[in-house]
This record gives sequence, structure tokens and C-alpha cells, in this order.
Amino acid sequence: MTIMLGLGLIGRRVVFAGGGAVAARRIRRFIDERADILVVAPELDAETAQLVAEHGIRWLPRRIAESDLDEAWLAHAATGDAAVDARVAAWCEKRRVFCVNSSDGAHGSARMTASSRAGDVVVGVASDTGVDPRRAAAVHAVLREVMESGSAPLRRRRAAAAGSVALVGSGPGPVDLLTLRARRLLAEADVVIADRLGATGVLDELDPDALIVHVGKAPGHHAVDQDGINDLIVRHARDGKRVVRLKGGDPFVFGRGGEEVSACLAAGVPVEVVPGVTSAVSVPLSAGIPVTHRGTASAMHLINGQSGVTDATMAALADPAVTTVVLMGVGAFAGLAREALGRGAPTDLPVAFVERGFSDDQRTVRATLETAAVAAREAAVRNPAVIVLGRVARAGLLIPAAIRA
Repeated sequence: MTIMLGLGLIGRRVVFAGGGAVAARRIRRFIDERADILVVAPELDAETAQLVAEHGIRWLPRRIAESDLDEAWLAHAATGDAAVDARVAAWCEKRRVFCVNSSDGAHGSARMTASSRAGDVVVGVASDTGVDPRRAAAVHAVLREVMESGSAPLRRRRAAAAGSVALVGSGPGPVDLLTLRARRLLAEADVVIADRLGATGVLDELDPDALIVHVGKAPGHHAVDQDGINDLIVRHARDGKRVVRLKGGDPFVFGRGGEEVSACLAAGVPVEVVPGVTSAVSVPLSAGIPVTHRGTASAMHLINGQSGVTDATMAALADPAVTTVVLMGVGAFAGLAREALGRGAPTDLPVAFVERGFSDDQRTVRATLETAAVAAREAAVRNPAVIVLGRVARAGLLIPAAIRA
């Protein structure tokens, strides 16, 4: 029978007999575990040599000797010579050192697993009697997919000494546009501080004991201001919680992600950022509008609709090869268009309002810069909407729309 154990090898000696391709694959895993690695081999495979050089691993350029196992906690025999590997396994047996015998895994006292990590959860698969690495790898692939999908119950059941924060971009709305890392972090979360927009449907999939705090902003109504959001994030992390700040689109595209990262760093709270699919590109795509297109547009200018018309925006509107994309600009658009026209922007510049992207109610209203404000008012265009200005917005450009969730 095989008992699966998790071994803590940080700073503990692991001896590799052999420096070939098999050793190279396995050494990487022990580097990740910060083991004290010793390689004993007359020569090294190119990949093993690179690992030895890059990570300062000690290498003895000769054949393995029993004394090399002094102070070892684990040995790995992969010399390419079954007799030598068996001899190493016998030395380990005598010394009560666990040994992985790559020549004949069934006769080693330890076995490598097909394993993967999701946060601080490690899942490994190994055969019991009769080594079958391909089967183990196939089973592991299925388990890894479950873990990465966010459907595994990864949330801790015991409190941790220190909390952490992840700013997660949830994209334009469909849950299946979240990244695998985002799904995994959400499955691990103790607290989720969520925006109003984005893939909010994923909240229904979370652990029922996870705390969900809604802080979404609507035009003219901020239930929790940015300082309050920063305080919430830091306070829960300091309480030892794993916090996910779930943000629409991408955290660093007009999402104030930089402010939230700065608040965490100032408080000494570990923080990571997971990018999301930005609505600036994806929502126009959902309506069949590419923000760049060969022969039509070779650059994109992205603005916050509240920022007004800058010289850079005027230059973009005047350049037929540039697409201007406006986020959070429905309420301010009439003033923006009026100012741009007053400063000489082309009256016939194509404009498209893509409203409620990726939803069943999605629609596109098209006009020109001269008529767009009236068209938007008459069509009662509302947020959330992405506004596209440029030749790519004209109705005659036939690009297949993205499949909506």
C-alpha cells in the first residue's frame, strides 16, 4: 500500500543521482519547494546544466557514492543505468532515506506524483501497486481542470495568521470570460468585495459561507466611496481573510486598481492583480466592431468620458487611422461632442453606442459625430455603454459579432 504524504523539504537535502532529462523535469519541482539540492553525475543534460547554473545548485561531476547520501532526506535515482539506480535505492533503504527509483518506480520507497497547486492546496496522483505514470497523469489532468475551473471547494476552513488581497478583473459580464486564476481565487475567497458590473453571476457559485460585500457605483450614486472601499479591503485582509476585490473589466483600465494596490501596500497587506477582459475592446467586438482593423484603423485612443476633450483626443478624432473609445461617457457625451465639433472635429465621423454589451438586451445605435448626441437621446441610450468613434464604427464594416453568453 502507498500512503500519500506532503513532505516539507524547505532547506532539506535532496540528492539527485544522474543529470539527464528525467532529472531536469524533477529538479524543477524541488526548486519550487526550496529544497537543498545536490546533483551527482559525470555529466549534465543541457537543461539540467542550465538549472544548476541559474539556481546555484551544487553539482559533483562524478558517479554517485554512498557517502553522497549523508544528510539526505530524499534521493532521486535517474542515472540511466538500472543497476546503479538499484544500488542507490539499496543504500537509501539501509540509511532509512526515502528514494525515488526512476528505473523501476515500483521498487523505490517513494514515488513522484502528478501534481498541481491551487493556492496553498496541492493535489497529487500516484499509482499504488504497479506504476502507471500515464494513467496518473490522465487522472491528474481531470482533477487539475476541476481546481482551475473554480468549482472545487478551495476555501479554507481554518483561519490563517495573515490575509491577502487579489484585485480580479471580471471582464464585460459573461462568467466564462473570467480567467482560470480568477476562478480559482474566487473559490478560495473568504470575502468578495464586488462591483455592480462585470461577471457578477459568478457570485452565485461561491462558497455559501463566503462574505459578499457589494460596493458597486452607479452614475450619481456611490454607495461606498473609494476610501471606504480601500478601508474594507485592508480591514478584512488584516483580519486574516483572503479578500477578492471583484472589478468589472480590467482593474487598471479606469478601475482605480492602482489606488487599491497602493492602499494595500501602504498597510503592509500582500496584494496581487489578475487582469480581466476590458470592455473597451470586448464590448465593441460583441457588436462586430474591431477597435483596430487592417486598412481602416491602426491605433486606438481610450478616454474616460468625464475627462473632457484634450488636445490628444482632438488629434485622435482628426486622424482617420485612429479609433477613439469612450468609457463611462453616456451622460457627458453631448458636451464632449459639442466641444469636439467646436474645435474642428469631422462632422461625419462615424459613432457607435454599444449598450449593455454581452447581455440579451444588447443593442447598437449608430450615427455621426454631428448627429450622435440627438440619436442617443432619442434612443434613450443608458449606461453601461461603450462609445466608439472612427471609421471602424460605420455600419458597412462587416465583421462577425462575438458570440454572446
